[in-house]
Amino acid sequence: MGIYEKGFERPSPIQEESIPIALTGSDILARAKNGTGKTAAFCIPALEKIDQDKNAIQVVILVPTRELALQTSQVCKELGKHLKIQVMVTTGGTSLKDDIIRLHQPVHLLVGTPGRILDLTKKGICVLKNCSMLIMDEADKLLSPEFRPSIEQLIRYLPSNRQILMFSATFPVTVKEFKDKYLPKPYVINLMDELTLKGITQFYAFVEERQKVHCLNTLFSKLQINQSIIFCNSVNRVELLAKKITELGYSCFYIHAKMLQDHRNRVFHDFRNGACRNLVCTDLFTRGIDIQAVNVVINFDFPKNAETYLHRVGRSGRFGHLGLAVNLITYEDRFNLYRIEQELGTEIKPIPPQIDRAIYCQ
Repeated sequence: MGIYEKGFERPSPIQEESIPIALTGSDILARAKNGTGKTAAFCIPALEKIDQDKNAIQVVILVPTRELALQTSQVCKELGKHLKIQVMVTTGGTSLKDDIIRLHQPVHLLVGTPGRILDLTKKGICVLKNCSMLIMDEADKLLSPEFRPSIEQLIRYLPSNRQILMFSATFPVTVKEFKDKYLPKPYVINLMDELTLKGITQFYAFVEERQKVHCLNTLFSKLQINQSIIFCNSVNRVELLAKKITELGYSCFYIHAKMLQDHRNRVFHDFRNGACRNLVCTDLFTRGIDIQAVNVVINFDFPKNAETYLHRVGRSGRFGHLGLAVNLITYEDRFNLYRIEQELGTEIKPIPPQIDRAIYCQ
């Protein structure tokens, strides 16, 4: 019922491959891009395997950012709406006391960032001896030097017959080393050809730096924007641009890494609920953030590499949705534009005077 109420009618390719294997208890190493239905691919088997009558943490889902933790726990709660499964989310930057109180009540599934979960485990408050499933989403990021030591320590608290599911879009050496050490014979799923640029029309506009705001204003007046995300390359530029957009008379939120966490949460939540049409942000916001209503992504500042581009633009046009990406390109950006097109095997066309609504509006 939870799956049905969430509006899922048929599994996406990653779900079709992961769910049956996860249910058998095998370790999984899955490569899939954002927007392919990855979250449900591990939440569904996790919920299915939990014994709701047993008062113990049975599944831990690790994610690299607070926003993604909140979003993932929300998906678990929605899918498990008709089960008596208790889902808890915990991340750094929130009250430790509240978490301690919460952990004295039943928790079956814990979603969070590695540092905080390790902290609670070391204090003996979060007990993982019955946790038979560990899920790592955005594993490439989780195995960066910042998180990896915490994760390796955390694994020591799990039972020896634990199951590990790793999901990652890219496959750096760290992921391979970790796999060799902790997942000796995983079931490997590779859906990397499922690029989330499918359904997204990409354009560039050749501008000078000082024309960018004017160009953005023109885009706002010409495009049928349901919701848009606008990316800048620095915190400072995010704030300045948000101010400019508001002065132009458009509704606008902004979010960046230097903001206080609960402020970030509030902005994210309000934008997601449609309180505002445009969101200006830094790359903090690019990974795994799934907002169905976003149909236009604008790179006010063009990214430096293909991976960042893919994660930014892959925001719109998620599994089965149409989207539009507009890149404002300065003279300096032209090499990056060419390189990113080559690396992603995609075409970014010059923007035409009129854009057909049918290509980015459902």
